[in-house]
Amino acid sequence: METKYRSVVEFSKLTRIFHWVRAVSIFALIATGFYIAYPFLAPNNFTGEPVGFLNALMRSWHLFFGFLLIAVTIFRLYLLLTKECAMERRSFLDLFNPFVWFGIFRAYLLLGGHPHIKGAYNPLQFVTYMIVMLLIIAVSLTGLALYAHVYHNGLGGFIAPLVKPIEVLCGGLAGVRLVHHILTWAFVIFIPIHIYMAVWNATRYPGSGVDTILNGVKFERE
Repeated sequence: METKYRSVVEFSKLTRIFHWVRAVSIFALIATGFYIAYPFLAPNNFTGEPVGFLNALMRSWHLFFGFLLIAVTIFRLYLLLTKECAMERRSFLDLFNPFVWFGIFRAYLLLGGHPHIKGAYNPLQFVTYMIVMLLIIAVSLTGLALYAHVYHNGLGGFIAPLVKPIEVLCGGLAGVRLVHHILTWAFVIFIPIHIYMAVWNATRYPGSGVDTILNGVKFERE
């Protein structure tokens, strides 16, 4: 008997756009952030003229992608409350189901098939992505605390009293920078694992993983 499949919209267009904007922003922030921490490149300038502003350029790009990540994250959190992300919110229903957890670990250990889930994410994915969202919020807040100490007027002056508790919590500005740097390494570790698991899911279970974040559709057996 022929197996029939039906298409299910898992991720909306806005969700997919926000995902890739955040991905590009995080890659750019990691690259520019490591350069700001350790300026290992210097422009060739044999005249002595003050024209080698590579560090300033990197800082500018870091600020641009930092505020872009903050803006997209705010809209992404809002989107979770709308009808477009109903499929994602249903993932919460499997979070407290031990049978689904058991099935997920069994599938990842290649001992069985993927269990049926009610939402867009299995429980392990759901917990992981919530942790990543908290990491984005933490790295954004520490970044704003550092920003306020460089730009004292305009936005920097406005948010300075708001982010002052973060500086106190970290034990000073050096502590804020250290936490910001450590959080960056958390993304460096997460990204290759995330890419590997997305490709693994798309290979083992066609119609999921990389496929859905590109076209938004997954296929389920009828």
